[in-house]
Amino acid sequence: MPPSLAKILLHTVFSRLPQSLFPTAPPPSSGGAPCLKQDAKMTENEIGKVVVDAALKVHRELGPGLLETVYEVVLARELERRGLRVERQVPVPIVYAGLRFEEGFRADMIVEGKVILELKSVEQIGKVHAKQVFTYLKLKGLKLGYLLNFGANLMKAGIERVVCGLSEENLGGFA
Repeated sequence: MPPSLAKILLHTVFSRLPQSLFPTAPPPSSGGAPCLKQDAKMTENEIGKVVVDAALKVHRELGPGLLETVYEVVLARELERRGLRVERQVPVPIVYAGLRFEEGFRADMIVEGKVILELKSVEQIGKVHAKQVFTYLKLKGLKLGYLLNFGANLMKAGIERVVCGLSEENLGGFA
């Protein structure tokens, strides 16, 4: 798809999104998602709970079938609204034979420098997608990642948690 056509398509999609996804001020204390303390030291599992809740909200409002880029932008905004620091399209370099290659991969998002998010918008995710997240975790030295498939009819079915050396303690019924 030519870049100009992609920009037009994204502009068209974003202009039709509910404005409730783009608040200009923090939500009131009565209702809405709570904002987190900017300086709070959250664990990977705590961040993961916020990520899952935000992904469910975005999918509920937008539904399946949009471009992956749309979900990436909206989910990043939703996580930032909840007080989390989000980096998008983060390079994942590869080190081979002592040489560092920056051309490796790009993680869709890294939240709070601790949790990798790989977004998809496909009918069905394959085993290769979870392996991709696991490899990103190893290369970045992180412990928790999520594969989020916004193409699923129900977002609950499109969430896969990927772990690389993370303690499973204190999940509080969340897996």
